[in-house]
Amino acid sequence: MNVLITGGCGFIGSYVAERFHKEGHKIFIIDNLSAGQRTNVTVPHKFYKISVEDRKCESIIQSISPEIIIHLAAQADVMTSIERPYYDTQSNILGLVNMLRCAQQAGVTKFIFASSAAVYGPYDRVSLSEDLAANPVSPYGINKLMGEYYCEKWRELYNLETLSFRFSNVYGPRQGTAGEGGVVSTFMQKLRDCQDLSVFGDGEQTRDFIYVKDLVDAIYRGATSGATGIYNLSTNTETSVNQFIQALKGKEQVRVNYLPRREGDIYRSSLDNSRVKRDLDWVPIYSFEEGLDETYDWFMHKQREKRKTAKHPERISTLKIWKLLKPFAENLLAFAAVAGITLYGSEMLLHTGVDVKLIYVILLGLIYGTRQSALAAFFASGLYYYDSLKDGRDWISLLYDPDALFIIAMYLFFGLIVGYVADKARRDNNRIKEDLKSMENNYQFLKDVYADTRKVKEELQRQLINSKDSIGRIYGIIRKLESMEPEEIVNSSVGVLKTLLEADRISVYSVNNSDFIRIMIKSGAQQFDLPKTMRLSDYPAMLQVARHGKLFVNRSMDAALPTLIAPIVHEGQVVALVSVHDLPFERMNLNVENLFRVSVDLISGSLSRAFKYMGATRSERFIDDTAVLRPEAFMQLLETKSTAKLQHNAEFVLLDVETDDQPVKSVAERLASSLRDSDYIGLIREKIVLLLSNSNLNEADYVMQRLSKHGITTRIMSEEEVYG
Repeated sequence: MNVLITGGCGFIGSYVAERFHKEGHKIFIIDNLSAGQRTNVTVPHKFYKISVEDRKCESIIQSISPEIIIHLAAQADVMTSIERPYYDTQSNILGLVNMLRCAQQAGVTKFIFASSAAVYGPYDRVSLSEDLAANPVSPYGINKLMGEYYCEKWRELYNLETLSFRFSNVYGPRQGTAGEGGVVSTFMQKLRDCQDLSVFGDGEQTRDFIYVKDLVDAIYRGATSGATGIYNLSTNTETSVNQFIQALKGKEQVRVNYLPRREGDIYRSSLDNSRVKRDLDWVPIYSFEEGLDETYDWFMHKQREKRKTAKHPERISTLKIWKLLKPFAENLLAFAAVAGITLYGSEMLLHTGVDVKLIYVILLGLIYGTRQSALAAFFASGLYYYDSLKDGRDWISLLYDPDALFIIAMYLFFGLIVGYVADKARRDNNRIKEDLKSMENNYQFLKDVYADTRKVKEELQRQLINSKDSIGRIYGIIRKLESMEPEEIVNSSVGVLKTLLEADRISVYSVNNSDFIRIMIKSGAQQFDLPKTMRLSDYPAMLQVARHGKLFVNRSMDAALPTLIAPIVHEGQVVALVSVHDLPFERMNLNVENLFRVSVDLISGSLSRAFKYMGATRSERFIDDTAVLRPEAFMQLLETKSTAKLQHNAEFVLLDVETDDQPVKSVAERLASSLRDSDYIGLIREKIVLLLSNSNLNEADYVMQRLSKHGITTRIMSEEEVYG
């Protein structure tokens, strides 16, 4: 399966990735690396550096199509949530809702949410069960409780299987100092750095520590089970801080400072894990001492690696100082060169007419900007005065000399202007580089999404090509509308729409120039009863579709109206209305509307071809300019009606007409004036037979009485007589 882990580069997430990869699943990770590190994940995976609240996650998840999402990304520090509640809400609520929305749209089968014991708040009792009322005292706990509520509601509203785990104090290798289990990693880091341990209170306060590998095992079992709802994930064991310190004393020389107890700290804590043990067949395997040994070994190993790879602080400081002083050193070197040329190459300068001091100022401004160009202008001015004094001039007179003042002003002007332009160009260049880098990141993101989408598309294409059922299904849908018989097309249209729209209740009514419409066919869904005849003026929505030929969408959710109504058009006239009743709410979107519109257009096209075919072959289908179908055509119509009866419970009745040896044309003319548009006259073994569409025996009896008043005698014809 494809498994998406948010926060997968973090402490817990990296272990989750390893466990699912070990079980043969494909791993995808979303992480903004605010707390996690890429180096934590050592198994093959696809990584997306992005925050969970970012809207781009939708494109990523659609391209991945994960079966399981494990949502671990969160702001996990309680103090941060108190100091910056908006930041905590942004990550822990907005990020979760975005993930739930994306999961529901992508058809994810299981969504696991990492909640916390912080939802319980301060309780005097221990072994807290899931049934206890939650009373969080921090924004972190409040948002975790709200996250559980969101997951439950997504399960109720969208049938997304959600599972929330309330973690107790998780600890283990790779852990940072933030979060509820951070006391373990904090003490480990202090031991590693040879610092004293600080304990707030008497050290008898307890916590329910769970080793990360036990926790990950429960997450895996939850992902592959049918469990939903809220579960504590803990060892149900109290371990005091003093017990923790005692275990550390067997490894290191430990010095402890006991400080006053902090206000608001929970003194005792443990969570009841009986429900998760029962439903997931899970028990914690690691004791606190075993987990502590592995955690201690990891921290000590990382310290040794850090010492091996650490750079010398003196070298780093020297490099920083040199980088800071380099522009000044180069400025002084350039000035020394200019001073040498000015003082000892005067004849050459007079001959060329070049002011090297001005060139020096401009070059420094171009290379280093305003700061060094201003300094260069100051040096150049000083050199000019010194060179002038060397020729015997009085320095006081130079202060009032317009030429000297002009030259000094020129140095300052060019220095500042060139420096400013260089600085602006450098700022613009940096801004462009940042924009380019941002665009490159976006391009890489889109490229990754495109690559993932291509893989999914190619996989779907392979499945489609290799699946005879899929191709046969699409081919069968199209074939159903290729008939040249209008009745067969109308009958098939119900099955086509049921398949394409995933709807059970569909009807087709014929439309004529009157105010009445007559049912032609309807699906055979249970408790789906419709009137055989309807007055259009009683249904304004249907009247609008019949008169103007436009699609109707029941946006007001009126229970008395179908969800969708579309016209079947032939030669510019509406000849029938197709209605979809009780479309599921989640299917009411623009895609389904367009699919319905296209499907009805396809049906209209098929009917138009059938009507044209019937017109071209009328002489072959009907007897001598009458409305009586020849035996072959009538039997084909009868087969279509029999199929509709089997598929959609569409009733019909056959009446044998007594002719008294009268000509067929005369009898047909007398019958035609008393029949509906949906009824047919045909010949079966030289007998005139009347087919009453969508009629039962009671309705047929009414028709027989009406015909009798016109001097036409009829009787009900059995199936044996038809085929006997």
